[in-house]
Amino acid sequence: METEALYITGSLIAIFFQNPSNFYKVMLIGVEETNTPYEELEIVVTGSFGDMIEGETYQFIGHLVDHPKYGKQFQVETYKKIQPTTENGLVEYLSSDKFPGIGHKTAEKIVETLGDKVIDIIMNEPERLLEVDGMTKKRQQVLTEGVRENYGMEQVIVSLHDYGFGSQLSMAIYQKYKGETLELIQENPYRLCEDIEGIGFKKADQLAENIGIEATSAPRIQAAIQFELLQSSLNDGNTYQEAEVLLERTINLLETSRPVEITPNLVADQIIQLVDEAKIQQEGTKLFENSLYFSEYGIATSIKRLLSRKKRIRYEEEAIDTIIEQLEKQNKMRYGDSQILALKEAIRSPLFVLTGGPGTGKTTVINGIVSLFAGLNDLSLDINDYHNEVFPILLAAPTGRAAKRMNETTGLPASTIHRLLGLNAGEKINIEEIEKLEGGLLIVDEMSMVDTWLANMLLKAIPTNMQVIFVGDKDQLPSVGPGQVLHDFLQVSEIPSCELTDIYRQGDGSTIISLAHGIKNGKLPADLTKNQPDRSFFSCNAVQIEPIIRQIVTKAQTKGFTAQDIQVLAPMYRGVAGIDNINAMMQEIFNANPNGSRKEVKWNDKVYRIGDKVLQLVNEPELNVFNGDMGVITGIIYAKDSENKVDELVIQFDQNEVTYGRNEWSKITLAYCCSIHKSQGSEFKMVIIPMVNQYSRMLQRNLLYTGITRSKELLIMLGEPSAFVKATDNEGTNRLTYLLPRIVEALELDPHVYIESSEETDVSTEPVQEETVEEVVVENPAAPEISLNEEVSISTEKHVDTSITYILTEKLVAQGSISPLIGMAEGITPYDFEPSK
Repeated sequence: METEALYITGSLIAIFFQNPSNFYKVMLIGVEETNTPYEELEIVVTGSFGDMIEGETYQFIGHLVDHPKYGKQFQVETYKKIQPTTENGLVEYLSSDKFPGIGHKTAEKIVETLGDKVIDIIMNEPERLLEVDGMTKKRQQVLTEGVRENYGMEQVIVSLHDYGFGSQLSMAIYQKYKGETLELIQENPYRLCEDIEGIGFKKADQLAENIGIEATSAPRIQAAIQFELLQSSLNDGNTYQEAEVLLERTINLLETSRPVEITPNLVADQIIQLVDEAKIQQEGTKLFENSLYFSEYGIATSIKRLLSRKKRIRYEEEAIDTIIEQLEKQNKMRYGDSQILALKEAIRSPLFVLTGGPGTGKTTVINGIVSLFAGLNDLSLDINDYHNEVFPILLAAPTGRAAKRMNETTGLPASTIHRLLGLNAGEKINIEEIEKLEGGLLIVDEMSMVDTWLANMLLKAIPTNMQVIFVGDKDQLPSVGPGQVLHDFLQVSEIPSCELTDIYRQGDGSTIISLAHGIKNGKLPADLTKNQPDRSFFSCNAVQIEPIIRQIVTKAQTKGFTAQDIQVLAPMYRGVAGIDNINAMMQEIFNANPNGSRKEVKWNDKVYRIGDKVLQLVNEPELNVFNGDMGVITGIIYAKDSENKVDELVIQFDQNEVTYGRNEWSKITLAYCCSIHKSQGSEFKMVIIPMVNQYSRMLQRNLLYTGITRSKELLIMLGEPSAFVKATDNEGTNRLTYLLPRIVEALELDPHVYIESSEETDVSTEPVQEETVEEVVVENPAAPEISLNEEVSISTEKHVDTSITYILTEKLVAQGSISPLIGMAEGITPYDFEPSK
């Protein structure tokens, strides 16, 4: 015989504790009915619940437990809200303030017409409400949504648990689909891949298998094709995929999700079907996810519209020269020839692209363009002079830090592109509803970081009569999202552009800028491993990375460097030399809690403390915080002290303070060490870059170049010299995008000239002779006898002189024989110590 399930029915008196990250709650219930031996009038119940309303009656199914500290409790497995059953109870419920616009008389009519099963009828057959005399569509909607919100959620959450979804995902699914949840996901479980963050194809496919969708069914194969097409764009940065590659990857995805053979014909047929139904797009053998296909079209159309304003904007040459001379006198400087050319071309062009590496004067030219535009148009640069009028010059950048830097260098307001466009995180954007910007001039910095989606929205918002200047470094990493917009713009000569190549910022003896430009051109300097006043190099292998960074950072801390001054940039998250390990180590140096006396909270495998340096991982425009922004934890509020009854972190991002509840902590991570991608748009006093062969596929020229150019003053490189050589030699591959052909088509240019010439530029550099670099031995206590015994191949053109190599050991640091900050602090130079050869 089956044992009757134990239950307690009662009203919710109070919620003592709740954790939004997993919906766990501790609540006090007034007992009304139970089949347990419990005899008290109140009991504490625990478990995972949705939104609970004090005063409402629930039935809880579970079992009694003895808590060692708090005594008898009821541990809940499932629960449901008790519906009112009497006629009076139903009328009172339906006329309550839960249903605005439904009065007592209307509620009586509803109960009289539909009977005591009215709640079930409203949830499952809402159209029957229209049988009630005087019922309007609006009232029907209010009642249906209200009842489903109150009674539907529990049923849905329980069903989703049965399907294998945890509490957090179950709530996310319910919040998306509400009362239609079960109906919608049973109709098409694969919609979860697109709609719910954290659910991939394989998770949705488990649900599909549970509800009987065959492995070879058309809906399953189509879902896999669409998922793979989008994921390849997100992972590889391409805006399309070749049909043959998509076919192969889709089959692999399907067969690894379920052990059922999938023939190529099955997938090919569904690709054709998706194209016929316009769910994906095709161009020859190229297949596109819809939003990327139309975004590239949109960008090309906008480029044509902006360029068609007029070929040149008419300003008197004499007036331009006069203002440039005035700016030189005012700022006590002289523009270089390339800078003057850039100023004149930019001010006359409706659309202009300015590019250049570090130290070439991009910021100087941006300031010059702003002042030149203001002078030629008799505009004040004092924002207070405009009162309620629109300020005529707009400045924007992809990240908050880059926007802040624009503000600091120009003295004018600057914002992120998202904020400029009024975009909010997580919102589905209808591009046709984006409002046009107002003003005369728009300058967008760090354009290399702008992906295809954002570029399309930005260009769509730019009115035809606005001048546009895009600024960026074409040799940096491309955007995190799909596309290589800046790169593709620069392939089109009809888009006016200028590259600044002269280096102006070398008067202070900086070698970092020349190193960056050498790497950009595929050449490492002969003195790479020789310590300079502003950079050092330490040879080591992957196992030695963490202990050597520990020595460097510890030494830097004694010299007065703070966590905000130092930034470690690593290419990968996992492994002994990965971001996660380095973050944990640096947290213990800068923000330890040895005796546990300070406030701290745990989140998965991380610990957060007041004073920790953290990184924002997602855009939150409504909070003015963006992906890549760095902040400091300034407060920790425990759940017992929080108004929201949940642990909270208070984070200071520049001048902006944000409070995140525990369920939002996935939006941040520790930032003592971060990826080079995440560092784009930022600069740091000291940058430490580990580079070892273990990073393999991440060893690319633009990655190393981007990392080095994040350093304002001091650069420390460590790792295997051969890894730096490989990174410099490896130009990587251009992303697969179709933006260039789209622009060529829109501007009615000769496709053969552009497409063929752009393909010719991708040819690898010719082979060069190799020679061996002297071996370097590095000691450390974690691996006492480890040495680098492999030969390091370096091309003749990129010869690195290692005739003098400094050996860094903890022993030597402790003895004061050698400093990891050699040449970087208190006038220390390499010659202050006895070198080991």
